[in-house]
Formats: sequence, C-alpha cells, structure tokens
Amino acid sequence: MQLTQCPFCREAVPQVQLSRRRGPDGREQTRRGLLCMLLAAVVYYFAGGYGAPLRIPIEIVPAVTNYLLPLLFLSGLGLTLYGFIQKIRS
Repeated sequence: MQLTQCPFCREAVPQVQLSRRRGPDGREQTRRGLLCMLLAAVVYYFAGGYGAPLRIPIEIVPAVTNYLLPLLFLSGLGLTLYGFIQKIRS
C-alpha cells in the first residue's frame, strides 16, 4: 500500500526512489592492476639501464630492480586477475 498523502494532515507524501547499490564489478581493480604492471615495467626499463638515451640522474639500488619491481608487477597481476574474477561473478 503506497500512500500519496498523509492520513492525518492530508499533506502530499513525496515518492522516494531507492537506487540499488551495485557491488564491485571488477573494472576498478583491473585498471589499477594494469596500471601497477605498467608502472613496474617502465621503472624497470629505465632503472635497469635499458633506456640508453634517457638516463636517470640518480643511482637506483639493485634491490629495487631485483626484488621490489617484480613484486610490484606480480601484485598488479594478482589485482588484475582479481578484477577479472569479480567481473565474471557480477
């Protein structure tokens, strides 16, 4: 039963439309994961010395290129896969 006016004071009752909250569809996680993977690849390219004409003026610690950048890349890969799984579920 929907009332269009109040039974006591006869004032009009506004109709309220509630939007259904949608769950995560995975697009944001997929984009964020791909961005992390791209960032790791670009930083590895320049920090590893492969960008010969464009050298970075500071020295990059080898631990960054050996451990941290692969970890960032794999984290982005995991986030991308999580986003794809969320997209399939929705």
